[in-house]
Amino acid sequence: MKDNNHQQFMQMAIDLAHKNVASGKGGPFGAVVAKNGKIIATAVNEVTSTNDPTAHAEVVAIRRACASLHSHQLDGCIIYCSCEPCPMCLGAIYWSRPAKVYYAAKKEDAAASGFDDDFIYHEIDLPHPDRKIPFINIGREESLKVFRFWDKSDLKIAY
Repeated sequence: MKDNNHQQFMQMAIDLAHKNVASGKGGPFGAVVAKNGKIIATAVNEVTSTNDPTAHAEVVAIRRACASLHSHQLDGCIIYCSCEPCPMCLGAIYWSRPAKVYYAAKKEDAAASGFDDDFIYHEIDLPHPDRKIPFINIGREESLKVFRFWDKSDLKIAY
């Protein structure tokens, strides 16, 4: 893929983010998923318009691209993000396994506008009881039975 296509797809992600802010429907984030030089999916941040805290542009774009490709993975795809992905989007990106990710603004730029994800990175390293939202482990033995069932299942699809 030529470098100018990367610039074009990134500009599209940035333009989507700009239009989203101008519409008043969501935050300043846009994403484009492309494969072999063709756009597979686009998305904007839909957190406030859908009341879904997971509806970040990258996650929505990944969902749409996977649906379009009839796959749970984005093999050979490139994701273009108007901003460096947050921890949740980073996890979704790794699970979807694209070939590359290009991003425009940095997480520090987003933090300057009030989108500070740094506390999440800090929380991940804390012991569960010390987090702002305590994580309490219960029912582990029962849950492990499900994993043992998965391990033996002939119906599982590895991912």
